Amino acid sequence: MRTVRPLLAAVVAALAFASAVLFGAAPASAHDVAESTTPANGATVAVVPVSVSITFNNRPLAIGSGVTVTAGGENWADGAVEIIDNQAVQKLRSGAPAGEYTVTWRVVSSDSHPIEGTFKFKAAAGSTTSASGSAGSSPSTSGSAVTVPTAGTAAPGTATGESAPAASQPFPWSIVGLAVVAVGLVVFLAVTARRKLAASNDAEDESSAE
Repeated sequence: MRTVRPLLAAVVAALAFASAVLFGAAPASAHDVAESTTPANGATVAVVPVSVSITFNNRPLAIGSGVTVTAGGENWADGAVEIIDNQAVQKLRSGAPAGEYTVTWRVVSSDSHPIEGTFKFKAAAGSTTSASGSAGSSPSTSGSAVTVPTAGTAAPGTATGESAPAASQPFPWSIVGLAVVAVGLVVFLAVTARRKLAASNDAEDESSAE
C-alpha cells in the first residue's frame, strides 16, 4: 500500500492542476471586444462626421484611452476621448477635409487588459461646422460620460469593422494543450495506481494463503 499512496497523491495533484488550467482558460480569453464602429469600417459618408465611436461588449475603463483620426497626414481628433456607457467617442475638429480617414484606437477593457484596433472610412465632403454643431453623424450620448485624456498615436491593431468578430483575441490553444496533457497524465496515473493496487492485493492474498 505504501507504493500506491504516492501514486494516488500524484493523481490528486494532476487532477487539481488540470482543473486549474481548464477553469483558468475562460478568464484568459474574456477580454472585451469591439462590436461595431461609427462610421462602419469601409463606409462612405456624405460629410465628415462630428465624431467617431467604437462600441464594445462591456464598458471600457476611463484610463489610458486614445483615439486618432487621421487624413492627409493630420490628426483631426478634437480634445479628449469620452467613455459613454460602452462606447469610446472621439470628436473631430472643424474644417476636416473630404477623403479617406484612418481611426486608430486604444482602450483599457473592463478586465484591465489594453486592447486596440483600427478602422477606415471615406467622406465625400469636408465638415462645415464645429464639433459642437449638428452636421454629420454622431453616436447617442445618453448615459454617463467620462472624459479621459487622449493618448496620442496608438499602435495600430486589428481592423474593426461594423461587426467585429468575437474572436478578435487569439484562442488560447497553449492552455488547451496543457489541459489535454494534464488530463492524460491523470488517466495514466490512475491506471497505474489501479494496477499497483491490484498487484499489491494479489501479493497479500498469496501471503495469506501460505
